Amino acid sequence: MKFWRRVKFLFQFRKSIPFLVSFFRSREVKGVKKGGAVLLAFLYILFPWDLIPDFLVLFGIIDDVAVLTFILQQIVKMAPESLKEEYKLEDEV
Repeated sequence: MKFWRRVKFLFQFRKSIPFLVSFFRSREVKGVKKGGAVLLAFLYILFPWDLIPDFLVLFGIIDDVAVLTFILQQIVKMAPESLKEEYKLEDEV
C-alpha cells in the first residue's frame, strides 16, 4: 500500500511545484528546514551515488527517482500543517 502511495506521489510531481514554491516562501518554515532541503538536493547533485549506473538507461534512472522522492517526502514532513492542507499532501507518502 505504501509503495503505491509513493508511485502516485511521483506522478503528481508537477503538482508539487507550487507546493515547493510556497514551502520556500513561507514564513512558517524555519530557515534551517529550508536549508536542510536545499542541502540534501545539492549534495545529491554534487555527489550522485548511483546504486545502478545511469548508462543502463531505464534502470539507471530508478535510483535517481528514489532519491528525489526521498527528498520531496522529507520536505513534506517538514512543512507546516497549513501548507499540507492547502495542497492536500500527506506526510505518510
